[in-house]
Amino acid sequence: MLLNLYYVVKKDSLFINALPVAFFVVLLAIFSLEKLIYLIVFFTPLSLPLRSLIPGLSFDMFLPTEPLLFGVLLVFILKIISERGFDRKILRHPVTIAIFFNLLWILVTCFTSTMPLVSFKFFLMRLWFLAGFYFIAIKLFEKGENIEKYVWLYVLPFVLVIFYSTYRHLGYGLWDKDAAHFVVEPFYNDHTSYGALAAFYIPLLLGFSFCREGPRWIKIAARIAVLIVIGGLILSYSRAAWVSMLVAFIVWGIIKLRIRFQPLFIAFLTLLALFFLFQTQIVMSLERNSDESSANMLEHVSSVSNITTDASNLERLNRWSCALRMFKEKPVFGYGPGTYMFQYAPFQLTKDRTIISTNAADAGNAHSEYLGPLAESGVLGTLSFLLILILVIYTAIHTYTRTRDQRLRMIVLGALAGLITYYIHGVMNNFLDTDKASVPFWGFTAMIVAIDIYTRNQLPEDKKAGTNAPA
Repeated sequence: MLLNLYYVVKKDSLFINALPVAFFVVLLAIFSLEKLIYLIVFFTPLSLPLRSLIPGLSFDMFLPTEPLLFGVLLVFILKIISERGFDRKILRHPVTIAIFFNLLWILVTCFTSTMPLVSFKFFLMRLWFLAGFYFIAIKLFEKGENIEKYVWLYVLPFVLVIFYSTYRHLGYGLWDKDAAHFVVEPFYNDHTSYGALAAFYIPLLLGFSFCREGPRWIKIAARIAVLIVIGGLILSYSRAAWVSMLVAFIVWGIIKLRIRFQPLFIAFLTLLALFFLFQTQIVMSLERNSDESSANMLEHVSSVSNITTDASNLERLNRWSCALRMFKEKPVFGYGPGTYMFQYAPFQLTKDRTIISTNAADAGNAHSEYLGPLAESGVLGTLSFLLILILVIYTAIHTYTRTRDQRLRMIVLGALAGLITYYIHGVMNNFLDTDKASVPFWGFTAMIVAIDIYTRNQLPEDKKAGTNAPA
């Protein structure tokens, strides 16, 4: 009788069925947090939104990664309490300090938020992404081989997603641009996030392909993987990803050729001055561009600057305009982290609306990693985020210059180039509230910081306080 009852309960209850898995995960978190992070990284490209499994829910999360990350955050906090602290070299690093400043300001604006529950959820998500993919990852990367492991554990399942989406794409014709928008579902929300993640990993995979050190079979595997990921990038039809890839390789070339910063900075300021001087003529030229996104590659790239008829570009301008109007209303504290999608509708002007405009922030939020925080957390929200990016770039360049180990130099340059693709892509889209983008964004940042700390520790005592230190 009891056995029959147990069988019925077990068969009908998802909760009961999940207990053994949950027990295994708890044990893994307690006794081998490192392996749990690897498990999360592996499942991230394959994670599914809860709403795709149970439609109609009023909330959403990615399964199985976000519940696991919440558990990782709890264990991480308990470990800090039990061990009475964390590695001071990591805590005192300029990038970490900038991250703390950004986190602190997000927390402050949670209290002033127009929707506190939404904002505190956003803050909690940022905490578990940072705990898993930055703080714990830095400790993992103290063992050099773990860096490659972290990369491959994302790339391998991502390759499976590329095969899946390409197979679906074949049914509509590979050059069907419209099919690219949905063939990546349910693993990725749309083609832009899929393209952004493909661009993220290409520089490091190229580095693995041509690094002099390491087994030959790893280089061959990396070359095969990079060809597959490039194929995914092309078929994503994500113009922002293509442009970001081009900029990343320009930065790669500048660093490899050791072009000095001063002339580059002067050139940048000159271009900026010319833009403001001739902005009227530039806008008129852009308005004459009638190329719309299409299967023709040249027209598709050209359509990036079409601000007259391309619905995707016009909708971005609409979302950006809303973010700027929201910022003007609340320039100091903003409307609250994570609230843009709920608050932007009243700021849409009739003349700015497009055929794809909605009042619910469908298909993305503010479409910018920089304007989104501006509307949600005010001027310090954006400035504190920009400070992180500036310090990461500064640290990476100085670490690359200082490091003599060719493998570590390759990793630093590949990680920086991957991050550059997202820094550029972040002008057009925002994905850092998802596990898909957070794994490489914070993970690659952790690689640069970990190698910086390691190489500084290798310097002679009289050089540790020298000009190469990124502080």
